[in-house]
Amino acid sequence: MDKNQINSRRDFIAKSGSLLAGSFMVHPIAEALTFWDKPDQKMRLALIGTGVRGCSMFGRDVMRVYKDQVEFVGLSDKNEGRLRYGKEYIGADCPLFADADEMLAKTKPDVLIVTTMDSTHHEFIIKGLNSGINVISEKPMTTDEFKCQAILDAERKSGKRLIVTFNYRYSPHRQKLYELLRAGEIGDLTSVDFHWYLDTSHGADYFRRWHGYKEKGGTLLVHKSTHHFDLLNWWIDSDPEEVFAYGKLEFYGKNGPFRGTTCRGCVHADKCDFHWDITRSEHLMKLYVENEKYDGYHRDGCVFREDINIYDKMAVQIKYKNDVQVSYSLTTYSPYEGYRIAFNGTKGRLEAWIKERQPWDEKAEDEIHLTKNFGERETIIIPHGGGGHGGGDTRLKDKLFKDPTMADPWRQSAGSRDGAMSILVGIAARNSIETGKPIKVQDLTDIPLLASGRGG
Repeated sequence: MDKNQINSRRDFIAKSGSLLAGSFMVHPIAEALTFWDKPDQKMRLALIGTGVRGCSMFGRDVMRVYKDQVEFVGLSDKNEGRLRYGKEYIGADCPLFADADEMLAKTKPDVLIVTTMDSTHHEFIIKGLNSGINVISEKPMTTDEFKCQAILDAERKSGKRLIVTFNYRYSPHRQKLYELLRAGEIGDLTSVDFHWYLDTSHGADYFRRWHGYKEKGGTLLVHKSTHHFDLLNWWIDSDPEEVFAYGKLEFYGKNGPFRGTTCRGCVHADKCDFHWDITRSEHLMKLYVENEKYDGYHRDGCVFREDINIYDKMAVQIKYKNDVQVSYSLTTYSPYEGYRIAFNGTKGRLEAWIKERQPWDEKAEDEIHLTKNFGERETIIIPHGGGGHGGGDTRLKDKLFKDPTMADPWRQSAGSRDGAMSILVGIAARNSIETGKPIKVQDLTDIPLLASGRGG
């Protein structure tokens, strides 16, 4: 973000802050319980974006598990072939639309689900809100501070709700960490060490897809790390205040020893450790390869394409409004997948090493270690939940579609404020890398920062 943009944002906030400071919390977290309050009626859903996430997690899975609670009234995607296959895969009996405005006008859904490319989330979230419709958006909410502000403005004006799907909050392990922190088991929280490792399968996959371009995914500091920054905001229960970061592309992209366009037909296939055969998946072949002719998108792009422009290693320092300090890193070419986290407090330390994918040590449970100052160490065993993301996916969708009015004692339902604060850490980190300077989060949008009790 250049100097003129920063000054423009500051001028805007100075003029409007006094009016907004007392009214921003248009939707306190309690109102998440009224996202859908007609249990005797089916929730009428429209979905835009029939890629893997749209077709599977928010399409086929919802259709199969929640058919008594919901019905799809429309599907939309810019790729007509993928849209037709998406309908078949989901099993929905509803009309298809190339144009989102037409879908909203004709089907009049209760809820719009947005699972498009990250850089277009704001466009369809705003369309839904402006149409008087509640919106569910896949993370990240959007990719820069200006689109974020536009979403916040639209939600205030519409009076409708935006829910951002942070499934990680719902996994039993992460919920247990939240409970222990809220119970004061380590006293007052002072700092956090959080280091995430993506392996050479999952990590590499981001560089095969559109996520490898800053203009489409906002870099992994926004697309992927939004999960991690949301967890930090939720666990710490405060707003991030200042961010400083380093980042570099040193492994993928132009750094590779050889390159092609796609893995299919690549002359280097026999010697490339990252060669990936998409033809082994009938679903991906039908969803993507057979529909490349409509938009030119290759799902199996070379991870060493020279135009990849995101970082593959990142280190971020975050200072929170309540003075908690965080050291965070993301590495995308690790031999295993998972993360290490430690919470340091005035009375002890809470830590875990979570192995999400590690072939030599597969477990069906996670461990949390609680060590008290001048005391003993306790190991807490947390069984994995059923379903994706350690059980988070199922619990999230139960809250959205099965019983939206169910109690939310751990504040796992996330609204627009949560969605904004998570991406603003990543956006600030990206801006810091580009400018070489620390970034004040307050300079990015008009959200008043809170030291505690953040609300929804």
